[in-house]
Amino acid sequence: MNPTARYVIEAVYPAAALLLPPAMNTPAAWRMLTAIGLQESRFRHRAQVLGPARGFWQFETAGVTGVLRHEASRDAARDVLTRLAYADTSPQKIHAALEHNDVLAACFARLLLWTDARALPTTASEGWAQYLATWRPGKPHPNTWALFFEAAGA
Repeated sequence: MNPTARYVIEAVYPAAALLLPPAMNTPAAWRMLTAIGLQESRFRHRAQVLGPARGFWQFETAGVTGVLRHEASRDAARDVLTRLAYADTSPQKIHAALEHNDVLAACFARLLLWTDARALPTTASEGWAQYLATWRPGKPHPNTWALFFEAAGA
């Protein structure tokens, strides 16, 4: 795993866990987010190459809006934003902030997973299904997923 992925696992996830409800702090959640980060950006790009997505988990404005509005995530999202001192909580401002605030980006990625009623996956195929349902990638690449999911569990 690359050094940035290690930084995310060792520093970003613990910081995000302090901002999120305790029930969201699980090894299965961080594993899934690591797999998604590897799939989306390889933890190399905070801004999508030739695209609008931001953060290692490659959020678009619609994803930010979804987290801010979904019944399961909106209160926790507002709490995270308050605790991180974001006064302007418009989806556009938060979307822009995801590029430069890895902890905020991890929180929003975890909150997006929280909106899915399914249990967190234990297999690569379950993970792929949840990734497709929650991230809705425009150009999914199933050939890399299993490797990333397994690496995230190591």
